[in-house]
Amino acid sequence: MSIRVYISGQIVEPEFAKVSVFDRGFLFGDSVYETVGTVRGRLFALQEHLDRLERSAARVALALPPRETIEAAVRSTVRAAENADARVRIVVTRGIGRSGDLDPHAATEAQLIVIVQPLNPPAPHLYEEGVGVEVVSVTRNHPGALDPAVKSGNYLTNVLALGEARTRRPGVHEAILCSPEGFIAEGATSNVFAVIDDVLVTPALSVGILPGITREKVLALARAENLPWRETTFSPDDFRRASEAFITSAARGILPVCRIDGQNLGSVCPGPLTRQLMVAYAALLDRELANEPVATSPLAESHA
Repeated sequence: MSIRVYISGQIVEPEFAKVSVFDRGFLFGDSVYETVGTVRGRLFALQEHLDRLERSAARVALALPPRETIEAAVRSTVRAAENADARVRIVVTRGIGRSGDLDPHAATEAQLIVIVQPLNPPAPHLYEEGVGVEVVSVTRNHPGALDPAVKSGNYLTNVLALGEARTRRPGVHEAILCSPEGFIAEGATSNVFAVIDDVLVTPALSVGILPGITREKVLALARAENLPWRETTFSPDDFRRASEAFITSAARGILPVCRIDGQNLGSVCPGPLTRQLMVAYAALLDRELANEPVATSPLAESHA
C-alpha cells in the first residue's frame, strides 16, 4: 500500500508533491474537492462525485479542467498507488494568485490535485457497537454566505466543530452541527439520519447541508425497502430521543450511532432499521462495483 499524488500533470510520491505558497487554495481555501473511495480495487460512485464537483465549481465560478482530464488523473493515480481499498481526494484550486489579492479574476488557470492513500475506514467493531456523536454550538454556515451545498476547501467551521466535540468529550467520533435556525444539520464530515417515532428522518436540503452521495443512496434504499422516511427538520432534543441513528459518508458508508452527547441511544445498536439499511447498502455496493472496471493492478487486487 502506498500514497501517490497527481499534481502539475505528474504522479509523484507525497514528499515530492509541492503546492505554491501563492496558490489560492492554500491562501484562501479557494478550492472545491471530492472524496471518493475504492473498494476491492474499484472506484465507487465516481461519476456522482464528479457531477457534484462540477456543481460546486459552478456555484463559486471556478473553471474546472475538462471532466475527462480529471477522470483520467484519478484512474491513473489510483493505479499507481496500488491500494485495493483507498481514499481518493480530488482537489481543484482556483490557481496561483497574488498574496492579499482576493479578486478571483487575478488567478491563473485552475490547479488539479489528486491524492490517493490507504482508506483507513472505521474499525469493524464500530459497525457492530456504534459510535458516539456530540451536538456542538458551532453552527453550519448560512446559505446566504458560502452555500453549504458547495464542497469547498474552506473547512474551518468543520474543524472548529470537531475540535469543540473532542474537547468536551475526548474520543467522540463525530460532531453534529445545527443550522442557524437551530435544527440538526449534518456532521463535520457526514450526513445524519435518525429514527424518530418509527420514521427514518434526515435533515432536508433546505436546512442548509451538503447533498451527500451516500445520503442519496440511503434514501433510494429506504424507498426500495418500503421504509417510512422523510426529509424534514428536527431539533437536537428530537435527535436525542431517537430510537436509532446513523451517519453516512463515502469513507464510512452507514455507521451506527450508539450515543448522543454521552447518553445511550435506544435499546439496541445498531437498531433493526439501521441494520436493514446496512445490509441493503452492502448489497448495493457489490452491485455497483460489479459494473466498474478494476482500477488497480492485478498485484494490488491479489493482496486485497
